[in-house]
Amino acid sequence: MTRFWSLCLVMATLIIVDQLSKGAIQTNLYYGQSIPVIDGFFSIAYVKNTGAAFGFGAGAHEIFRIVMFLALPVFFCGWIFYMLIKTLKNPFYLSLAYALILAGAIGNLIDRFSLGYVVDFLLFYWKDESNHFPAFNVADSCITVAAGLLIIDFFVQLKAKKAADQAGQNAPNSLPKP
Repeated sequence: MTRFWSLCLVMATLIIVDQLSKGAIQTNLYYGQSIPVIDGFFSIAYVKNTGAAFGFGAGAHEIFRIVMFLALPVFFCGWIFYMLIKTLKNPFYLSLAYALILAGAIGNLIDRFSLGYVVDFLLFYWKDESNHFPAFNVADSCITVAAGLLIIDFFVQLKAKKAADQAGQNAPNSLPKP
């Protein structure tokens, strides 16, 4: 159970960092403002994302937006919490992945419920801001890192299965041959 509480502490810390960083952006920048940090590559910008990842569904009908961006994410948070509990005895990185997804989802859900949109502010681009990757935030970063951990787990499991299959093929057959 120590792992569970450690992961809860990680999640709480990340949610707080996410919310404090978004609050700092809202307090210190006006909507649409961008402050270059690394000229031609990275800026801090105040962006309102009313859609999902990369703005998907931002212009959709209100009923669709309520279901897709409020109701379903709450349901999936419950499922991710179940997966977190289920993987506590697995390798740490797997339960950490679910904790990161949960922290990111909760961080963005707080925005959606309180503001009606998600505050994004990390803006990477090439040469000028018109050639930019969609802006994101700490919560989005948590989810992205978690996706990487889940991909790593997939390959670890695949390698283990191949090794087990090979060991089974190379094992001497204990049954007498006819």
